Amino acid sequence: MGNVKTIGVLTSGGDAPGMNAAIRAVVRTALAAGCNVKGIMRGYLGLLEEDIIDMDARSVSDIIQRGGTILYTARCLDMLKSEVQDKAADICRKHGIDGLVVIGGDGSFKGAQQLARRGINTVGLPGTIDLDIACTDYTIGFDTAINTAMETIDKVRDTSTSHERCSVIEVMGRKAGYIALWCGIANGAEEILIAERYDYDEQRIINNIINKRKTGKKHYIIVNAEGVGDSNGMAKRIEAATGMETRATIIGHAQRGGSPTTKDRVYASMMGAKAVDLLVAGASNRVVGYRDGKFVDYDIEEGLAMTKDVDQYMFELSIRLSK
Repeated sequence: MGNVKTIGVLTSGGDAPGMNAAIRAVVRTALAAGCNVKGIMRGYLGLLEEDIIDMDARSVSDIIQRGGTILYTARCLDMLKSEVQDKAADICRKHGIDGLVVIGGDGSFKGAQQLARRGINTVGLPGTIDLDIACTDYTIGFDTAINTAMETIDKVRDTSTSHERCSVIEVMGRKAGYIALWCGIANGAEEILIAERYDYDEQRIINNIINKRKTGKKHYIIVNAEGVGDSNGMAKRIEAATGMETRATIIGHAQRGGSPTTKDRVYASMMGAKAVDLLVAGASNRVVGYRDGKFVDYDIEEGLAMTKDVDQYMFELSIRLSK
C-alpha cells in the first residue's frame, strides 16, 4: 500500500470556502514528499471524462484567499454504479494515480471508499458548509458560511428594526441545522427553527410575537433552517395571524462563496497536508477529521457509520437567550 508516486486531488459535491486552501496544501505537501500531483477537474465527473491536469507549486499560487474551487466541482450520480467505479479506478491507474485526495461530503466519501476497494489509495477531506459529517467537529467552509450568514442577518435586522417588522431569514444547511443554530445565537434571533428540534407548532411562534408586541417589542427575527423551509409561506401566515408586517429573506448561495476566514484557510491547510502524509505513509480508505482539538483520521466505513446531532445544551441556551 506504500510507495505512492502520484497523488490526484479532486473536489466533489457542493463547493465550500477553504477548498482552495486544501488543494494548495495537498499539492505543495505532495511535491515536498517527492510525489507528482494531478488535478482532476469537476470531481468524479471529470475523472470519468479524463479531464486531468499536471500540477506544480505555481498551479496553486495566489488561491488560498479565493472562495470556491479552482478544480471546479460537480455531482456524479453515476459513481454509485459498480461498473462506473471500475472505470474510475482504471482511469486512475491509466494516469498513474496511486493516491487520491477527495474533498467533499459523505457522498464523495462513498466514491472514495469504492476506489479504495479497487486498489486506489484514497483519503477524504470533509468539505461542506453544512457541518453535517458525523466523524468531525469541523468541516471546510462552515466557518466562512456562518460568518457570511451572520453579517447578512445583521443587515436584515437593521431594516427589520427600522420598519418594525418580523423577518423570517432562511439559511442553508440542507437537512442539518448547524448554520441556523450558530447564526441564531450570534444574531440574537427570537426564534431558531431547525429540523432536528422544530415541532412545527407555528401557533406558538404567533403567540410569542403577539405577546412580545404587548410588552413593547417592535421587531422579531426568525432564523429558519433550509431543512424546515417554507419561509415565504411562513411569513405570509405570521403576518395574517399577527397583523405585523412580515418578510422572508432567503440568503441562498451567497453562503457558499466569498474569501475564506482564517480558520477555514488554516484548518483546510492542515487537513490537506495530513491527507498527503497518510497517503505517503501507505494509508488508504481514510477520512480526515477534527475531534477534541486534534486532527485525526478514521476508516471511511467507520466515519460514514457515525451519527451526529446538534448540541442539546447549545440548543437549550439559544432558547434561554431569546427570552
